Amino acid sequence: MKPILIFLTVLFWSLTISVSKAQEAEPQVCDDKLFVLWTSDDPMLAERMVLMYTHAAKKQEWFEEVTLIIWGPSARLTAENTEIKEKLHDMQADGVLIEACVVCADAYNVTEILEGLGFDVKPMGLPLTDYVKSGAKVLTF
Repeated sequence: MKPILIFLTVLFWSLTISVSKAQEAEPQVCDDKLFVLWTSDDPMLAERMVLMYTHAAKKQEWFEEVTLIIWGPSARLTAENTEIKEKLHDMQADGVLIEACVVCADAYNVTEILEGLGFDVKPMGLPLTDYVKSGAKVLTF
């Protein structure tokens, strides 16, 4: 084999390996996912900001995937407030995914209510960490 062909073959393979390794090292960015972490028990904040924006983000297709996370005092507010339950039901119907922290729900004794509403009630520490590390957009209220 001619030296130039050997050189080009080695160069080609080294570039292929470099590109492959660079692609593996790049974190997967989730530009089109929004996670809204809702912790407040303020009904006005819920109705006029958190739920309004989250619902619009999905309906207006600002993001492909929109997830609302019920955490802390928002779990009790959801369980007790009929208007908020109705709004969350409408949001689910429009494609918003709703998750809730089981530890928080248990602390407020509302796990069964949230599960009955069709929410994914589960431990949320690791999922939230994964959302943040994925590069997805995470808003907190």
